[in-house]
Amino acid sequence: MEPSPDLKLWDVEKEENKQNEKEQQQKFWDTCREVPIIQDDQIPRNRTHCLKWFACTVVGMIVFILALLSKTSFLLLITFGNNQTVIIHSDQKPTALLAIGFVLVGPSFLLLLKGTWKFIFKNSTMPSKKTCLWVLCVEILVALGAAVLTIVAMPHFDIVTNVMILNSVSILSAIFQVIADCRAKERKRFILLPLLSIVFIVLGYVLFVVNYLAFESSLLIPILLAIFGTICVSVNWWENYSALFTILSLNEIPKDIAKSSNAVNIISSLTRILITSAVIGVYVALIGDGWKSVKIVFETVVIALVVIQTLSSALCRWFVVVACKMHALRRSFVMPMYLASIVVLAVFLSPLVITFPVSNNTISYLVGNPVPLSSTEWVELLLIDTIETLLTRDIVVNMKIVGLVCLGCSALCWWLGLVLSTVYIWFLKIHRIERTKDLFVQRMYEGAFLEQSLMLNTRFEIRKKIKEKKHEKETIRVFLCATMWHETYDEMMKIIISMFRMDKYRPKTEQKSDVEFEFHIYVDDAFKDVKEERHTNEYVEILVDVIKEVYLNFSEEDSSVFKNQQPLPSQKIISTPFGGRLEYTLPKGNVMIVNLKDKKLIRHKKRWSQIMYLYYILGWRLHKKYYEKFEAGEDLDCLKVAGEQTESLKEKLKRERENTYILALDGDTDFQPSAVMLLIDRLKLYPDVGAACGRIHPTGTGPMVWYQKFEYAVGHWLQKTAEHVLGCVLCSPGCFSLFRGAALMDDNVMKRYTTRASEASHYVQYDQGEDRWLCTLLLQQGWRVEYNAASDAYTNAPQDFKEFYNQRRRWGPSTMANTIDLLGSGQLTAERNSSISKLYILYQVLSMGASILGPATVCLMISGGFVFVFKMSENDALILAIVPPAIYLILCFKLKSDTQLTIAAIMSIMYAFLMTGSILSIIGDLVLQDTFLTPSGLFLIGMVVLYLITAGLHPKEFSLIIYGLLYFICIPSGYLLLAIYSIVNMNNVSWGTRESGGQAKTSAVNSLKKKFLNATCCKCPCLEYEDETRREVTQVEDKPEGENISEILSENTQIIPQNRKPWIHSLQPKFGFSLRSESACELSEEELIFWKEMQKKYLHPLEEKPEQLAIIANDLRELRNKVTFVYFFCNALWLVATFFLQAIGGAVTIKIPKIYPNGTRSPTETLSLDPIALMFLLGFAALLIIQFIAMLYHRIYTFIHFVAYADTEIKAHRKQSQQVVKFMDHHETFEGDTPISTKRKSFISDGFFT
Repeated sequence: MEPSPDLKLWDVEKEENKQNEKEQQQKFWDTCREVPIIQDDQIPRNRTHCLKWFACTVVGMIVFILALLSKTSFLLLITFGNNQTVIIHSDQKPTALLAIGFVLVGPSFLLLLKGTWKFIFKNSTMPSKKTCLWVLCVEILVALGAAVLTIVAMPHFDIVTNVMILNSVSILSAIFQVIADCRAKERKRFILLPLLSIVFIVLGYVLFVVNYLAFESSLLIPILLAIFGTICVSVNWWENYSALFTILSLNEIPKDIAKSSNAVNIISSLTRILITSAVIGVYVALIGDGWKSVKIVFETVVIALVVIQTLSSALCRWFVVVACKMHALRRSFVMPMYLASIVVLAVFLSPLVITFPVSNNTISYLVGNPVPLSSTEWVELLLIDTIETLLTRDIVVNMKIVGLVCLGCSALCWWLGLVLSTVYIWFLKIHRIERTKDLFVQRMYEGAFLEQSLMLNTRFEIRKKIKEKKHEKETIRVFLCATMWHETYDEMMKIIISMFRMDKYRPKTEQKSDVEFEFHIYVDDAFKDVKEERHTNEYVEILVDVIKEVYLNFSEEDSSVFKNQQPLPSQKIISTPFGGRLEYTLPKGNVMIVNLKDKKLIRHKKRWSQIMYLYYILGWRLHKKYYEKFEAGEDLDCLKVAGEQTESLKEKLKRERENTYILALDGDTDFQPSAVMLLIDRLKLYPDVGAACGRIHPTGTGPMVWYQKFEYAVGHWLQKTAEHVLGCVLCSPGCFSLFRGAALMDDNVMKRYTTRASEASHYVQYDQGEDRWLCTLLLQQGWRVEYNAASDAYTNAPQDFKEFYNQRRRWGPSTMANTIDLLGSGQLTAERNSSISKLYILYQVLSMGASILGPATVCLMISGGFVFVFKMSENDALILAIVPPAIYLILCFKLKSDTQLTIAAIMSIMYAFLMTGSILSIIGDLVLQDTFLTPSGLFLIGMVVLYLITAGLHPKEFSLIIYGLLYFICIPSGYLLLAIYSIVNMNNVSWGTRESGGQAKTSAVNSLKKKFLNATCCKCPCLEYEDETRREVTQVEDKPEGENISEILSENTQIIPQNRKPWIHSLQPKFGFSLRSESACELSEEELIFWKEMQKKYLHPLEEKPEQLAIIANDLRELRNKVTFVYFFCNALWLVATFFLQAIGGAVTIKIPKIYPNGTRSPTETLSLDPIALMFLLGFAALLIIQFIAMLYHRIYTFIHFVAYADTEIKAHRKQSQQVVKFMDHHETFEGDTPISTKRKSFISDGFFT
């Protein structure tokens, strides 16, 4: 029987593969190599370890010192309420009681401010009546207990009792822990510690009562009130154990509190303040002292102690949060808290052990002759005054050993009770970057019980029953999707190496991993016509060579000179409805798919490539398995199996949407695995984050790149951090951003992203800045967009002036359009998005206004340069500064784009010389005037200092500061000429970058010719292939729904033969890998149907008729004219107002006295400043200060995240490597001593997994 032609062809291909493999065998004389540079950004482990230990040690010391200050200052205030002290006389005791009250309500007042602010500008959800009633009852009880304990009872006791009795507030928490362990039916050792805590605390109470009642029987009431107060205060942390309260549905109250936290904070704070005030008022009235003796004088030590206690407590709480987020709970949080009480007690008892020299002034003060004291003498007086509360007790005066033993044992028992009830913190498991609300159950600390409240407020995890099935660890699936458009060899090398790095970083195994990766590349315009056939173009051939080269480098295991080269595994080349696909299995098992787009078959450009992978990954692949289960009869709602409720199909789908991430990349992005993992952290731990971006570094050489390096640096250092801290980042760049699948699939996001531009404004907003538009959709839908400064990515920047201007010609109008769209829906967005407040909208309005007035501001700056350099009058200088850009504006309407760019380049050079002269003139003017305290001097020096400090806080990027001078002298080019060019050429919606010269131009001309020929119904032979294909596709799409899949596919094979495309045969010799079986190199039937339906609905090639193109071009020109008029009219108003104010002169000029650096004022000379200039300076300075403060806040939390990542990721990576080694060893036991087994051993011996 004669073999079929297809079989013969397949045999020929197999022979060709064998021949290629033979040719690739390395010759013994050809051992020199050219390999791509592959850098790892992993910081040496020793340095990372030292950095973590240093940071944790510093934080731990700060926490300890602040805890000492807080506790010491509070106990001194308690001591002042004792009648034995002399600093505050007995007739002025209400002063001390009032100070204690301030300490108690201080945190509540801060919480009230915070809650009110968020209630007004963010979430204003109200709690239920049951929640309000419960919160009121708890807060009344806690406030009453705290006030009675600290204001009424503790001033009657000695310093030893006061230091340790605060630890007894842990009694109720210990009881709840015992109940939780009993319900969990854990082993006895888990119950033992809280049981011992209860025993010690109760024993402390008993010894406390015996100690005082046996010797000071008159203190019965204060003793009972103290015990009552500690028990009431211990209710404060009920929320930590709310899961135990099954009666009256109290376990549901914390959920309601979380939803309406702002309103609950207001209610609880007001309750605390009112109850504390009432207790102070009633107690002062009962003791009969009255309020007339209260003297609040700033010279008194009471005010100083209140301030110290309030500030140290607030800072201590913040640093404790830092310690927890840095995974330093034990050494930087728990140990300082445990030692605080002991060290404070040792400090107060030190005068009994160490003899201090007492000054005469201190002695005079003690005997009733107040004299001015120094700071050292004040410390002496405070220590002596405090120890008097102990020395005047009968057990000390008469040295009653039993009483002293009871005193010491009660103090020790209370301390041990606190330690044993908080041991669970030592074993607390937290995420890499834990949210504060997940670390602590309450939002604020207790001023009087700082260390107790911080530890008891730490989340307590109620253990589950052992026999309950543990939930499997959820796996995050990350799809790295890169879009390519005419990249060079070096650019392709960057993205391919980055993907292979990720493959090596997280190898694919059968065991479940925390993160799984899959790589997708979408190559636009991948085909060309060769002899009336479609073949892959030179960009695809370069990409194939790059992948092969990197694959060989990453798969090489033997480092010896003479080695047996392992044959490369078989891969796939597949013909698809949109062009073609290359499927690679990478050395560590992950899959990389290269999709080759034929623009004759599918819509091209970046946004449509993104729509391709969004619908393919999130729409088809993610939903497919759940749809099959649904079709098989599985219910969407909850199911009960063996009487137990299981997770429903709908819930599983929702969870997988949330755990599926898309990493959007450009075709030249270079990044490290750590950068991706840092972004994953943000989305993994914050469910409301829809997207996160990293720090983008432009790469390249030349002045244009140097300018962009500083521009990018300033934009990320100040602008993006301010957006992140104050609200949300407005643009997550498409070159390196991580998106959550659930956010993209939300209403009005992915579906609206497929909207085809039909209006002039759509072309500007949708296609000129697609990444910013996608973020606008996410923000408007309520998702948060964040920025992580530690996640670094590198991408090529335009190196030519023309390419740079064309890129910004796209970005500028798109940024303005999307910002106006967001501000226009500001009210609705603020209601939907909890991260965007009305104040943030106001901030963006001000930023937008400053951006619009940029050209006028630059003109004013240039006029100032003329004044300084040429000594011209201000009005003449202003006119001279306005004329050149005005002429350029007119020329831009008349000249071609290339001519406009040439003129802009020449003017940029001239402006650069002028700005250089202006800088030198300003410096010279400061020297001549003998002072830098002038508006221009202060502005210049302030800007320099601010940027130096900002760069210093980014030590890895500090060298970029040297490009600051270039950035400054190019301000007229970047903010004046570029603004004119961008606005006037807004009607040009071409991409403008990465055009490949004549080839790109010829392709565009041919495309227009084909559109015109199609529109005029001419039959051109060169169009027959496209016309026939479209006709056949239409025939398939018009088939009745009743036809089965096999019938449809039988016709699809006529359109797209699976393995007989000419481009496959031409590409295979360059492919470098042998092909898998013919059946493996085909798409599944379901995927074929998906792509055909996808093309029909969203991705069919655009076919605009000449009439439509003419209408759109006209609409774009009209839009350009309107925007240009409004934009430059606003700038003209600013300039005209400045001109007339300068013309009016002294009548409206603000006179500023001339001040010399030594602080003296000039009696005759003054400095003049017009109101508009002053308003501009103040507004610009205010924006910079806001951004600078936000940057400081963001840097701190970036450092915390980095320290936590550097430690935990090393452990996670080590664990992952061990799993991979076990997996390989397991397979070796089944495969025996085969070449595969030897290969795997070489992986391990070469240190890939060490």
